[in-house]
Amino acid sequence: MRTTTLIPRRIATTGITVLGAAGIATAALTGTAHAAPQTAKPAAKVLSADSATAAEYVATQAAHAKAAKDGKDGKKAEDYPDNLDGWIREAMSIMKKHGIPGSYDGIKRNIIRESGGDPGAVNDWDINAQKGIPSKGLLQVIQPTFDQYHVKGTADKLTDPVANIVAACNYAADRYGTMDNVDSAY
Repeated sequence: MRTTTLIPRRIATTGITVLGAAGIATAALTGTAHAAPQTAKPAAKVLSADSATAAEYVATQAAHAKAAKDGKDGKKAEDYPDNLDGWIREAMSIMKKHGIPGSYDGIKRNIIRESGGDPGAVNDWDINAQKGIPSKGLLQVIQPTFDQYHVKGTADKLTDPVANIVAACNYAADRYGTMDNVDSAY
């Protein structure tokens, strides 16, 4: 059993006004918290704004905005913000229509773990990437899985945030019962 002795640290008052509360908290907590060792994996690759995928993403978002404003049944469709909260809520609305289970919290938890909320995230290090099929998007889906579990009515692009969420949740429902049951890479 390993024991650790914590040594109290003093906080110098000089510069506290510059640092503010965050600086004080950081200085006070430095060296006192201990986390269990974790196996780190490389962060997902973020695509640059001038990449083709980024351009596709922008075009897809414009299409989403137009579809949301037009509405398919003559009624004004709900407007969803173009952010993680809006993408999850829009995806859940589509999932509800198709009987795909999943809670807001379960979806968000998995998104944060898989991509940090970045719809342009690309995993270029795992076994799928080594085989030439990198995981992409909010829930790090590979193209064959996206193609198999894509839900009609969502964009046909793997990196589209809403389509990525719905396809991943459809896959998770088929394999694990619901995205809520997924607690690690899937």
